[in-house]
Amino acid sequence: MTVIGFHASHEQVHPRQLLADVQLAEEAGFGAAMCSDHLEPWSERQGQSGFAWSWLGAALATTGLRFGVVNAPGQRYHPVVVAQAAATLAAMFPDRFWVALGSGENANEHVTGDAWPRKAVRQQRLEECVDVIRRLLDGDQVSHDGLVTVDRAQLWTRPETPPPLIAPALSVETARRSAAWADGLITINAAPDHLRDVLAAYREAGGRGPAILQAHLSWAPSEEEALAIAHDQWRTNTFPSPVMADLATPAHFDAVAEAVRPEDVRESVLVSADPARHTAWLHELVGLGFDEVYLHHVGVTQRPFLETFGEHVLPVLAGS
Repeated sequence: MTVIGFHASHEQVHPRQLLADVQLAEEAGFGAAMCSDHLEPWSERQGQSGFAWSWLGAALATTGLRFGVVNAPGQRYHPVVVAQAAATLAAMFPDRFWVALGSGENANEHVTGDAWPRKAVRQQRLEECVDVIRRLLDGDQVSHDGLVTVDRAQLWTRPETPPPLIAPALSVETARRSAAWADGLITINAAPDHLRDVLAAYREAGGRGPAILQAHLSWAPSEEEALAIAHDQWRTNTFPSPVMADLATPAHFDAVAEAVRPEDVRESVLVSADPARHTAWLHELVGLGFDEVYLHHVGVTQRPFLETFGEHVLPVLAGS
């Protein structure tokens, strides 16, 4: 049965409130959770940016859910730091933690003052980081000289079972390339044909493990409110990946999103006031072959969404 999880958005919600939200998500029937790992929000209107790794310890300790986090090693995070953080959480909470390792966004990485590499270099750097992290989780002492440098690193506290290292992929090319190293794949909602192609590329290249989807949606008691929420909070996230990866600050994102109309947001966000419509959308996405689907209500206030979906959406998806 497909796991339906809750996405905790650190860019939008204060971490104290987000902790209460994920506890409510468990009560509402969500089977897992995941979170973003950002230094900056996508918009000044979102206005938050809690530290994911601190929050994850509290969330794992106060719920029984399994958690994942999307992280970008190589610039803001040295891969040895990521390996130690992941190892500690996995040691404390066995079989309840995974980490998705991506090539990152300039908005979170430019603070180091280092140049923002082109995509091909970022991808190579990521693969070097994955190799370092996996070897450290396996108990090796690691030295590495490349796009990242490691000098005789070793993890002294390791979990019995290393956490899965998941590959984020928005394109067919990234999905195919990631199959060589990943323990699973995660992507975001898009046109069904594109999602089929991404999944097929990963599996045909030998990709193993779960297929995970993060679904952006907006629900409110009225259609007008649901669309207004999506436009207010997520219009900066309607652009193709080169834009999303390369812009540097929330002000830049807000500037390029000035011309985005409310209806334009429907291309990236599932917007409806009808829980049955959301159920149908999610049923179609599950049917593409995803093992886990994490629901991200793009509004700031999560309780009405969690309660409504817990009552009207999750039971139907479970029954089907």
